[in-house]
Amino acid sequence: MDEPNQSDKNKFLSPHSRYYGQVKPDNLVFNANLQEFTQKVGYITCLQSNGKLAPEDAYNQIKVLWKQLKRSKNELLIGNV
Repeated sequence: MDEPNQSDKNKFLSPHSRYYGQVKPDNLVFNANLQEFTQKVGYITCLQSNGKLAPEDAYNQIKVLWKQLKRSKNELLIGNV
C-alpha cells in the first residue's frame, strides 16, 4: 500500500469545505477563520470527552477561540449593516 504524502495528511486533519456565499475577499477570509474555529473546537471537545483535557481547560480554550473569531468578524466588518 502506498504511503500517504504530507498533503494528504493535512487535507485529512484540516479539511476545508467549499464556500457558497457571496464571493468577496472579506467573506472568504472569515469563512476560512470559521472553518479553522470549528476544526479546533472539534479537537478540543474530543480531547475533553476522552478525558485528556479538563472541562475547565476546554471551556477556556474554546472561549479564547471564540473571542478570536469574533474579533476577526468585527475587523472584517462581516454582518455590519
